[in-house]
Amino acid sequence: MLTSDSFTEREARAADTQFAGLTGSVNLDRKVRANPGMAARFERALARAVPAAYREPPGVDAAHWLLQRTLYRVNRLGMFWYDDPRRYVNERSPYLMAVRERIERAWQEWEARAVDTAALRRLEAPLALRSRVRGDLAATPSAAARYFAQATTAAGYCRLLQIAALEALSDVSHLSRALAGPANDIQATLTRVLVERQRQSTCFRSMLEACALSAEPEAYLELVPWESLASINHSFLLSDRRRHFLRYVGSLLYRETAALAAFREYRAAAARLGLGEPARGYWSAHGEHDARHGRWLLEGVALPLAAHHRADGWEIVLGYDQQKLIGERAAAAITRSARDADQAAALRAVA
Repeated sequence: MLTSDSFTEREARAADTQFAGLTGSVNLDRKVRANPGMAARFERALARAVPAAYREPPGVDAAHWLLQRTLYRVNRLGMFWYDDPRRYVNERSPYLMAVRERIERAWQEWEARAVDTAALRRLEAPLALRSRVRGDLAATPSAAARYFAQATTAAGYCRLLQIAALEALSDVSHLSRALAGPANDIQATLTRVLVERQRQSTCFRSMLEACALSAEPEAYLELVPWESLASINHSFLLSDRRRHFLRYVGSLLYRETAALAAFREYRAAAARLGLGEPARGYWSAHGEHDARHGRWLLEGVALPLAAHHRADGWEIVLGYDQQKLIGERAAAAITRSARDADQAAALRAVA
């Protein structure tokens, strides 16, 4: 039970509004140095949100929401989406970078508690990767995915698309940033995946338009739960830092492996709802591609890297396992949101 002084949604939203203004402020660092009070509300909220999210069991959702929104606002400055160039005035702001570092350090320590890294270090990485991929390919659909196939209405299906849009349309950017380096067989394989993912992004846009939804990546940002933002921010972290490249490869391998089962259920939901091919085609195309991508990534990227970096190959397994935890948490949150949309639609129908 939360105490009376627990971090609140109202506090989180007020701090988020102030931070949004800071990210667009011209000469931000000079202004903050001259007048530290301009960021006071946000700084107070940040100081309370970090322990509320990462030290108090269970973490307070409002605190998680603020921290992941803050990370996303900073990370977003590193991804140009052909919008107003003035939006990026603070893309190299020391103040914003310090805020990101402060949150990421606490967040990643919290995420690491769920994984036994000592045990991972003792594994034979190639064997562990093959075992995990086999297991996840054979796994039955999760309860979250089955809800869409068996129960969701058109309202819940639209909510799925609205939330998934941000990650689906930004995945290509993460992979393209991770590709920097000399040409070699591993980079060639990743480039093949990148090219097909670009086609998938176009297909997702078509699906949104077929459902009369906006194809702008951030059109439904307010609906995205913090768990989904955490998955996106995790990709930013791993793809931006070369030290985390092995973890990124493991994360990417899990995404391609796990998508097959989930997307079958989403496709089944669209078919049950009587939606045409344009409104469900992404799930079919993605499923076909992901089966191929998973093989490419395992045989052409993850296993060669594990053989080359024998002492550090366990980091690929770590990336896989962490993405599985983060992805399952996000999938459960999306299902809760879809249920809410279904229930709200049902109440409107009888009103």
